[in-house]
Amino acid sequence: MLITVDPYIPVPPVLYGGIERVIDLHVRELVRRGHDVTLLAHPASRTAARLIPYGHPPHFGPIIRAQELLQAGRVLWRLRHDVDVVHSFGRLAAMLPILPLRQLPKVHSYQRDIPWKSVGRAARMAGPSLVFTGCSESVYRERPPAPAESGEWRTIPNSVDPSLYTATVSVPADAPLVFLGRLDPIKGAHHAIAIARAAGRRLIIAGNRVTTGPDAGYFDAQIAPHIDGVHVDYVGPVNDTQKNTLLGGAAAFLMPIEWEEPFGIVMAEALACGTPVIGFARGSVPDIVREGVNGFSCRTVEEAAAAVHRIGRIDRAVVRADCEARYSGAVVADTYEALYLEVMGRVRPARAAEMVA
Repeated sequence: MLITVDPYIPVPPVLYGGIERVIDLHVRELVRRGHDVTLLAHPASRTAARLIPYGHPPHFGPIIRAQELLQAGRVLWRLRHDVDVVHSFGRLAAMLPILPLRQLPKVHSYQRDIPWKSVGRAARMAGPSLVFTGCSESVYRERPPAPAESGEWRTIPNSVDPSLYTATVSVPADAPLVFLGRLDPIKGAHHAIAIARAAGRRLIIAGNRVTTGPDAGYFDAQIAPHIDGVHVDYVGPVNDTQKNTLLGGAAAFLMPIEWEEPFGIVMAEALACGTPVIGFARGSVPDIVREGVNGFSCRTVEEAAAAVHRIGRIDRAVVRADCEARYSGAVVADTYEALYLEVMGRVRPARAAEMVA
């Protein structure tokens, strides 16, 4: 099996890099199950798979991007007879050399920003040998209605490793609410402040400040004036250990987004800690949040504040168990394995039967 990813961040990432963490977990699980996995990724990647490094830092500009696509395409072409499945988490254009090979099973996974014209062309070239996946239904909700223009799609969520998170089955009555994410308007930290104030609860904010671009002044204008160390506290960026403590000690994790967030891996991380999620019903929030089971999906600040008062009704042990059942690396790998075999069964039925046996 060959898994590809854009070469911008190592697998796993040193600091931030959500999809690189997901890919690392998936590769480790596949290798654990005995699959022969090759990973095409950043040269600094550390993996149990066979690593084929590629990329031209700093990865910007049309010439460098074209060189990276050419590198990836050459690897895919060279290994076309040596792998049973190609699973791409990178740019679709890199798949161009092998798209017409209809006896080679292919899966291409999207997290956001789908180029529908390119997807349609790829689907027509590859036929039944190619299936697209989205990490939530919201990713491909706006797809063209004709299958020839949009391809075949499945929803397979991103995964987390529950063993990295401590399941906290109870927290004090005065436990804070937590917001963790990039501090720009679409992530909604200002809404989190309003929710906490309306609910009469303390709020801890963590995450990176945006210091460039049109939203560079957001923190100073809409967040900093509310930070008093009593009702609202800002702790800055957090590492994995700090994240586990922060999320596990929260009464609820707030996700008041202003955009169609494709998955929001931090929601799954909160659930792995047993912490319910209260989010705005946009993007993947309705997919991830099971109403009254692991949190509440809301439309307004007022609804979210009211939901805070209902958090005590949620069993945090159930929250953790639900996360394990839907988002653990093993469960997600099961789903991908089934898809790999399904596509193989269409285009290489003898090989699929051999693998099942």
